[in-house]
Amino acid sequence: MSELLVGEGPPDSELVRAAQAGDAACLGLMLSRHRAGMYAVALALLGHSPDAEDAVQEATLIALRRIGDIRDPKAAGPWLRMVVRNVCRAQLRRRSPISMAEPPARALTGASTGPPDPAEVLDLHALRDWVWSAVEDLSPALRLVTLLRYFTDVTSYEDIAALCDTPVGTVRSRLSEARRKLSDALEGAAERVHDDARAMNAKHRTIAEEAMASAHRGEIVSALSGRWSPQAEVMWPSGKRTRLDYLGGAFDRDLSDGVRHEITNVVASRQVVIWEAALHNPPEDPFHCPPGVVWVHFLDPSGRVGRVRLYHPRRGR
Repeated sequence: MSELLVGEGPPDSELVRAAQAGDAACLGLMLSRHRAGMYAVALALLGHSPDAEDAVQEATLIALRRIGDIRDPKAAGPWLRMVVRNVCRAQLRRRSPISMAEPPARALTGASTGPPDPAEVLDLHALRDWVWSAVEDLSPALRLVTLLRYFTDVTSYEDIAALCDTPVGTVRSRLSEARRKLSDALEGAAERVHDDARAMNAKHRTIAEEAMASAHRGEIVSALSGRWSPQAEVMWPSGKRTRLDYLGGAFDRDLSDGVRHEITNVVASRQVVIWEAALHNPPEDPFHCPPGVVWVHFLDPSGRVGRVRLYHPRRGR
């Protein structure tokens, strides 16, 4: 544990600077110190309900990813309460009888920065390795919904439910449990050895881009076969299940129709790897394919792909 935790406790400014330098224990102490104020904001806006606790846990994860956004280290308390307030307002909008899209997680901080996604923000500071290690400690079901919700563009409960083939209510409960476990882990954080998350993501990004390049040469099956189990199964958006060789034929048909695939995001853990790809249709047939596809790879104990699920996010997201 950091020596900053000895004695009466350091001021917020020291905790913020230490957290921004990668000390998860100091971030956990800062969040514990302000938890009561954060919860008070949630109760004031949402009332006494499980939603208030969920809002605090959601804000905790946002603070974990966005601690680098604090410009005045002395203002940690107001910043954390602002994050909770924005999370609560998002929840209230979702309760509205008027259908509204959920805002992306990065919008909930109130930051006016540009379009970087959460994974890019996470890479800006040393806490990323703690985050990935904590995510790895979740059960497979909790890990998958967490990766989708916080590190890809598949963020709506409906899209996650469709991809995971599970009811929306189950997605909500799994995310709630995952948030609680990650919040508890952060508050009890101690120094430990972490995997190099940046290296893992870079490795799998290279694999994904090389696979797409091979696909455009008509060599997708040979490119993937060395990393896939011979019994690997592909589940298509239609629910059809096939082997790898069928995937090659599908890519060839796309190529002949003028469709090109472009990797836009890769999120990797030891057991799940997610690729997001844009589908570029030919100008003369702009709606030939959906605008994108998500690949969820489930790895077996040897690290080879044992199962893949393909999913098309809803058009217009």
